[in-house]
Amino acid sequence: MTEKQNSPKQFFIEQVQHYSQQLSQIKKNIRQVAALRISSFLITVLGIYLTAGHSLTGLLAIAIAGFSLFGFFVFRHTRLYKQKKWAERLLQINENELRLLKRDTSHQPDGQEFLKKEHPFAADLDIFGKRSLFQLLDRSATHIGREHLVFTLLYPFRKKEQLKERQEAIADLSGIPHWRQAFQALGNTVEKDKNKTAGLLDWAKTTETVFNKPVYKILLIITPLLGFTLLVLNALGVLPFAGFLTFLLLPLFVLGPKLTQINKVYERLSKRTALLEQYASLFEKMEEKAFGSKIMKEAVRTLVEGEASAFKAVRQLSGISKAFDYRLNMFAGFFLNIFFMWDILQSLRLEIWKNHYGDRLSLWFEALAQVDELTSLAGFAFQHPEAVFPKVVPDGFRVKGKNLKHPFIDPMVCVGNPVNIDSWSRFHIVTGANMAGKSTYLRTVGINYVLAMTGAPVLADSFVFSPVQLFTGIKTSDSLQDGESYFFAELKRLKEIIVRLEKGEKLFIILDEILRGTNSKDKQKGSKALLRQFVRLGASGLIATHDLTLGELAADFPENVINKRFEVEIEHNQLQFDYQLKEGVAQNLNATFLMKKMGITM
Repeated sequence: MTEKQNSPKQFFIEQVQHYSQQLSQIKKNIRQVAALRISSFLITVLGIYLTAGHSLTGLLAIAIAGFSLFGFFVFRHTRLYKQKKWAERLLQINENELRLLKRDTSHQPDGQEFLKKEHPFAADLDIFGKRSLFQLLDRSATHIGREHLVFTLLYPFRKKEQLKERQEAIADLSGIPHWRQAFQALGNTVEKDKNKTAGLLDWAKTTETVFNKPVYKILLIITPLLGFTLLVLNALGVLPFAGFLTFLLLPLFVLGPKLTQINKVYERLSKRTALLEQYASLFEKMEEKAFGSKIMKEAVRTLVEGEASAFKAVRQLSGISKAFDYRLNMFAGFFLNIFFMWDILQSLRLEIWKNHYGDRLSLWFEALAQVDELTSLAGFAFQHPEAVFPKVVPDGFRVKGKNLKHPFIDPMVCVGNPVNIDSWSRFHIVTGANMAGKSTYLRTVGINYVLAMTGAPVLADSFVFSPVQLFTGIKTSDSLQDGESYFFAELKRLKEIIVRLEKGEKLFIILDEILRGTNSKDKQKGSKALLRQFVRLGASGLIATHDLTLGELAADFPENVINKRFEVEIEHNQLQFDYQLKEGVAQNLNATFLMKKMGITM
């Protein structure tokens, strides 16, 4: 059921106030319990000292009552500390949300490691890096969820049904902010360790059976019975100590040859108790909620299919991992292996667990990763109630939107603009003066197009689009390392577009100031030839340029090329920008004016 909330900002402020007050009260309770714990211990010790030698009954009564009270306060302190950590995480989540509302992403991972400059659009549209779309979206609880989000941003969806189902799921999750934040807080309890998760999945895929055999099951019963029997007989004097020492050879004889295999198993699961407990809690959170969307229902069904429950199974695995870690204590490990063949017992439990659930673990993790990714997009949707879910048109090509805005521009000053490309072989040539808004407009269309293909809402009054491969050329740069000039780097990118089109791929192309790395004459000639080739190959897109002669192509291709412009006015010796997209070719330029303002004599 959707939760009724005030504005996102008001909701986050109320949450910050709530958890701040809760945290303050918990800290106060911790101080009180700490004082009571110390007092109870000191009073108990003093009571034992005063009654010692006077009354054994009184001494025992004081000791039992005092240390029981001390244990209660220790238990209470532990619970309060967990509550403190929980309140701190939720407080931090809501404080982060308030920062994101102000477009402050300094506290967010930037995902720079995922950026590849050869990607069709990621670098140009600031999908990763400082002040990136990834920073606005990422609310992942797990490493696998973050990887899912990264993959979706790099390779978004293009099928109508998939996008429709994702929109429903994001809308479903957007309406339950308390559940989403609790889910995020559960995931943030431990470090997001990719290698530990990968090792766990690799282990689950193996099928060897070493310890799940009758001989080991019998030994696990016989060893403790025999060991404790011999120990009691030795204590009673019935059996000499040498006889008990002989017993010690049994576990050593059994464990020795298998130690290498046991260590290999342990290395894959060692110190993963907290990680497994985290996953178990996340699975429990998913299983307890009744969702309305198809994707979310299927995800939960994956977790509880048949008699298996991901939550119960992974919590059981966490318990085995914790028990296995006892071997790290030298004395405990020696005792447990001597009397219980502890390492073999845990290895056997792991094999039994894997036989039951091993083939399902990757499916559970995949369902978790998908939900984790969708909660990030739902968090963005909740933050932007003014955003709309776009309509998907799978046939032909269309990109039509009203009042499109860029997510990093303050909505109080952001000027929205339309886009309307209604078929293939259509290009809008966008001309305008410096700083008039051309590049921002291209990025605004591009970033909303990417959002649309993730299933997320877009910042527009309305948006209709056909999902195809997006290819941009906005921030092409040279490479000293590869010995490439700017011009050559740009040509390589344009060549890739042409090769893809010649192979029959459908592309939505967004380019800013093409062939800027060469002289004006070559640039004009090459730009016109390139645009003609794009039209011939059936591509569609937006091209921004200072070169007003490109606007002449509209006369040659009236059905294919449309001129758009951003104008600038000079009033009272000051530049005036309205950042509104208009029809036609730009008339007013400002380069000479700006140079004069900078003191450059013309």
